[in-house]
Amino acid sequence: MNKLLTLSSLVVLITVGCAGANVRPLIDMKGVNEAAYEKDLSECQNYAQQQSGMGETAAKGAGAGAVVGGLLGLVTGGNTTGIVQAAGASAVIGGAGGAFTGNQAQEAVVKRCLSGRGYKVLN
Repeated sequence: MNKLLTLSSLVVLITVGCAGANVRPLIDMKGVNEAAYEKDLSECQNYAQQQSGMGETAAKGAGAGAVVGGLLGLVTGGNTTGIVQAAGASAVIGGAGGAFTGNQAQEAVVKRCLSGRGYKVLN
């Protein structure tokens, strides 16, 4: 069980670290002062890091996944080990999904911030 929880934490951390606030959107750079853009991008990324609920989203996803996995293991007549494994595997999946959702929210903040500052965001 401890190995499964460690794996769950690792998957969530890797997923959270993928992009999120550190995204570098594709911008039409025609006529754009690159130094000013880098400053604006950094400020927008800082705003995105303040996006609340990112860790909570991953934790809620992991908790919900564990409950659903445990119930599925119980309903299918699994033994204690099988139920624990099903709950742990579902926690990994739920946590990763929650972290991915948090990343998407942070990326959206960066893109909206840059758009609001007059940049043409292409992706």
